Amino acid sequence: MKKIMIKGAMAVLIASYSLMASAEDKAMTLMLDWFVNPNHGPVVIAQQKGYFKEEGLNITIQEPADPSMPAKLVAANNVDLAISYQTSLTIDVAAGLPLIRSATLIATPLNTLMVLDNGNINSLADLKGKKVGISIAGNEEATIGTMLKTEGVDFSEIKIINVGWALSSSLASGKVDAIWGGLRNFETNQLALEGYKAKSFFPEEHGVPSYDELVFVANAKTYDAEALKKFNHAIEKATLFIVNHPEEAWRTFVSYAPDTLNNELNKRAWNDTLTRFALRPAAVDLQRYDRFSAFMYQHKIIKTLPKAQDFVPVL
Repeated sequence: MKKIMIKGAMAVLIASYSLMASAEDKAMTLMLDWFVNPNHGPVVIAQQKGYFKEEGLNITIQEPADPSMPAKLVAANNVDLAISYQTSLTIDVAAGLPLIRSATLIATPLNTLMVLDNGNINSLADLKGKKVGISIAGNEEATIGTMLKTEGVDFSEIKIINVGWALSSSLASGKVDAIWGGLRNFETNQLALEGYKAKSFFPEEHGVPSYDELVFVANAKTYDAEALKKFNHAIEKATLFIVNHPEEAWRTFVSYAPDTLNNELNKRAWNDTLTRFALRPAAVDLQRYDRFSAFMYQHKIIKTLPKAQDFVPVL
């Protein structure tokens, strides 16, 4: 009887300790850059596999109503973390927003200058006099212009057309001859599923400095360094799980929202995104960040030149 009572008391203590530990988990809100998709693989895996929980974190994942707002909400201290773009982060920091890059999610560019692979356009030089569709205006003269210049075409020799979010359909229908803003892991597959083969020209191969497509950002004034280290460790663990077990990771990923995630486009995009995830999310190359900021400054995308050491802390 005494042994039973002792075991019972220990069970109560263990249960009480677990409840206390759960109550002490650090609560953090993470706002994505867009609706959940394969680009967010490590975040979803870390949530589904309990890696955040193992680090003592209680992460609430939110999707934005307005994709332009996540980083601004972090700057205003309305959310703890957000997924943004290195390009956007550089613009925001140069404009004075209190933001830091806390980790990298996608470590390579995804954006491309895309055409149909039908023999009509075989090089960037063939775009002279052609129409290029974009979805968001702002830095196309710097990026597309730099790419075209590598093959002797001036930016003034093409026509830019804003097609909104209808990038793939505008290219497929012939409304435009090329699109800028199509992602190599998504639009290429979307066009393929619709019966069109696409050809991509990569900015990092045509004069544009390489950059991180997706990064995590936090408030520069209020961030919790220890919590960010734990978050980054969970993301790194999830990324390694994806690399080591891609098929199992895919099943875990779609279990987050089967009705919207389990489809052929996402499956193809998942396979094409695996090699893009940052294997060491916390690691950073400050010179690489400074090089890209200098490019943006040179092309007047930003009016001040921020130093990477000021907005990319080593955690």
